[in-house]
Amino acid sequence: MKLPADLKYTASHEWVRVEPDGVITIGITDHAQEALGDIVFLELPTEGTEIAAGKALAVIESVKAASDIYAPISGEVLEINEQLADEPGAVNADPYAAWLLKMKPSSEAEFASLMDAEAYRQSIGG
Repeated sequence: MKLPADLKYTASHEWVRVEPDGVITIGITDHAQEALGDIVFLELPTEGTEIAAGKALAVIESVKAASDIYAPISGEVLEINEQLADEPGAVNADPYAAWLLKMKPSSEAEFASLMDAEAYRQSIGG
């Protein structure tokens, strides 16, 4: 299982990359995509949506189940990965390249709740 050391992680299996301009990129972890199985559909929010940390941000459907994806940090959705509408399986192929959306965070204090790769590995028993 891949866990890039330069990312932050949530207990609900999202990854977060902080870009140089302060924007955050969000996706789901390798562990999550393995647990879900073949991903067949993603319902992503519209750009401009304001979402609070811990609230449902998107829905991901696989051959096994539909699951919510939660906002790791509060903020405004700036961009969604429109490629995933046609190719949701790209998340299975490389969950760290197939990002879901980019957000402008509204509070840097919430970053403290995110885990580093080692803490996430321990949380999933890896």
